[in-house]
Amino acid sequence: MYQMLCALMAMIGYGSAAGHCQAPQVGTTATTFQSSTYSDMRQLLVREAASGAVTVKAYLGFPEQERDRYPAVIVVHTIAGYRDANEGYAAAELRKAGFATLTYDSFAARGTTGAALSGSSGYLPIGVADAYAALRLLSGEPRIDANRIAIVGFSYGGEVAHLAAFETLRSALDAGPGRFAAHVAFYPAGNFGAIAEPGAYTGSPVLMLLGGKDDNLPVPKIESYLAYARAAGAPTPIETVIYPGAYHAWTAADLGSARFYPDFVSTKKCPIILLGPKRPAALIDGEVKPFDPASFGTCVAAAPGYSMGFDPAVRAQSITDAIRFLQQNLRP
Repeated sequence: MYQMLCALMAMIGYGSAAGHCQAPQVGTTATTFQSSTYSDMRQLLVREAASGAVTVKAYLGFPEQERDRYPAVIVVHTIAGYRDANEGYAAAELRKAGFATLTYDSFAARGTTGAALSGSSGYLPIGVADAYAALRLLSGEPRIDANRIAIVGFSYGGEVAHLAAFETLRSALDAGPGRFAAHVAFYPAGNFGAIAEPGAYTGSPVLMLLGGKDDNLPVPKIESYLAYARAAGAPTPIETVIYPGAYHAWTAADLGSARFYPDFVSTKKCPIILLGPKRPAALIDGEVKPFDPASFGTCVAAAPGYSMGFDPAVRAQSITDAIRFLQQNLRP
């Protein structure tokens, strides 16, 4: 069942712009970490051995103000790969706020692009694997407080930031106690949730920043998931902030004004897929139903396309909101 799920999810993209090779920003230094490649989500969830190993090139940056140890934020890119105009900008703002940052490109590390890799079933599992590998790297850095490391992601990266809060995935990727102290998801795709049961999440707080005009992830879809979890007695540790006039990818300065992209694949009409240690399920009209790959393919085909557009005012406010959330949850 998980293999069929992953084959379907491989069809889903979050924009197809080509990524840029990451160049070091002022105040950052190059480093590397070792990660793993997985063929699909099932392989990760059932804890099969990874399909391969990979060395990921990254850039570690520190704030100008000196201190003995810093809180840190791992910044995860969109499906377009690392872009200085998006992830680089956010990382620079985070450093101004006092956080060390780590940026990297999961796709470039594997010699490909997000557009190419989204045709495979492993493009989301590698994102989560790289996030936890990056967490291990920072946890061993003497200048970083290992108990105050957060993850922030955009679109594809937002989905990764949310998935990294699932205990089933954390425990599959980290046999020890390592976990993120906080998670921030900018306009995630909203494809996945956790089956509502005690311990489904790691317990660390999650902030979802959502666009009121995001026709790739309609706000009611997330609200239905949160209502389901509350009713089941296993509320998620998720806080949401909604920007009424914002479209998907509002932080991406290289996008320009909002427009509709009819060829992009969207899951806006599809149910949230619930992941757990057993079989996946689907959240339909607030109820948990067996996951049907055929019906999921039908809902994807029924509503193609979504809008994207840069909004400088919303970018500024949402980064401010993210920093405030991180400052609250990464206190010493």
